[in-house]
Formats: sequence, structure tokens, C-alpha cells
Amino acid sequence: MSMVELVRTNDTVLVSFIEVLLRDAGVSVIVADENMSVLEGSLGVLPRRVLIDEEDEEQAKALLKDAGVGDWIKGPEGMF
Repeated sequence: MSMVELVRTNDTVLVSFIEVLLRDAGVSVIVADENMSVLEGSLGVLPRRVLIDEEDEEQAKALLKDAGVGDWIKGPEGMF
């Protein structure tokens, strides 16, 4: 199983929304760097990364677009 980064953001509410949206649709989700706030002093400086199985990428992108948060999908060149 190969994981791909779908979204990277400092917005913890957005990360939670995306995580619930994808899990409810049956997509496996890992939120990386979630506990980095301990190192940064809970300032929200370090972004969290939403990772999904490569096989679920198209479905996940469609779900985010349908939910109105498609602009947050990470582009192929590492740009948002």
C-alpha cells in the first residue's frame, strides 16, 4: 500500500472535516504531524498532512471537490 499526500494545512478544523468526510466514505486516512504541536508550543505553525491510500486518490479528490474544499487538494508539483 502506497500513501499519497492529499492536503497539507495548518487549519485543524479543515483537517478534522476532511478526515471525517473521507472516513465516512470508507477511505482510509492518516493525519501526519498531528502531534507536532508539542514541539511548536501549540501555535499551529507546522502544517498537518492528510495521507490516503494511492488507490483511493481519485475518490477522495472527488469527495473534497463535492464538499467545497477541493481548492485544498495538493497539486502534483507540491503546490496547493
